[in-house]
Amino acid sequence: MSLVRVAIAGASGRMGLALLEAAAATEGVALGAAVDIAASTWGGVSIGTDVASALENSDVLIDFTRPAGTLAHLRAVSTARRAIVIGTTGFEPAQLNEIRAFARDVPIVMAPNMSVGVNVAMRLVEMAARSLGPDYDVEVFEMHHRKKVDAPSGTALKLGEVAAAARSATLEKDGVFQRYGQTGERKAGSIGFSVARGGDIVGDHTVFFAGPGERIEITHRSSSRANYAQGAMRAAKFVAGRKPGLYDMQDVLGLR
Repeated sequence: MSLVRVAIAGASGRMGLALLEAAAATEGVALGAAVDIAASTWGGVSIGTDVASALENSDVLIDFTRPAGTLAHLRAVSTARRAIVIGTTGFEPAQLNEIRAFARDVPIVMAPNMSVGVNVAMRLVEMAARSLGPDYDVEVFEMHHRKKVDAPSGTALKLGEVAAAARSATLEKDGVFQRYGQTGERKAGSIGFSVARGGDIVGDHTVFFAGPGERIEITHRSSSRANYAQGAMRAAKFVAGRKPGLYDMQDVLGLR
């Protein structure tokens, strides 16, 4: 099997370092380049600052940075006609539209969470939402470390979207993101979100289905970033050489 050469964006960050370690340890993957805002080194690997140069030695760029940075990197990927794996969250609707436009020209895997376990949990949420029906209220809870800048997390939103779609609903219409004061009774069909931030928690997500006389909880807890990094390597191997399009981890894992 030929090696897939990956470039890591944001290589000096916490997630970037986990990706570097995963690239070094994953069969079928070779580290082509590493880039960040400032040049540095990691275990003998030079971390540069020029994405275009990094793509010359790589087949796939893996990007877990910030929305503005990811879009800038995506433009370089499009010019170089490479593939990209996007794990960044917090995109605005206009930015998502820009990514969809790029997908006409280059292959993109984009998912708010690259964890294999989380994506299996998403399928379980879909099954539960469809099977339990409207008599069960849906609540999504998530907790992350104190430095996370977006809320709810991209994973929590995706879990809510999956539950809503299984009921032929949308978060735009039925999502509840704030509760304070005299809120009144719960609106039928609504999907609520709760967020907590603190410490160094990598990521906890629970979807509650509360029905008459019982409650079902589907929970995923991350104890390290290694699971995200390993999922990203699987995504890189999947997307290398693919035709242009917008793929997600359900495609990567064959869960569709």
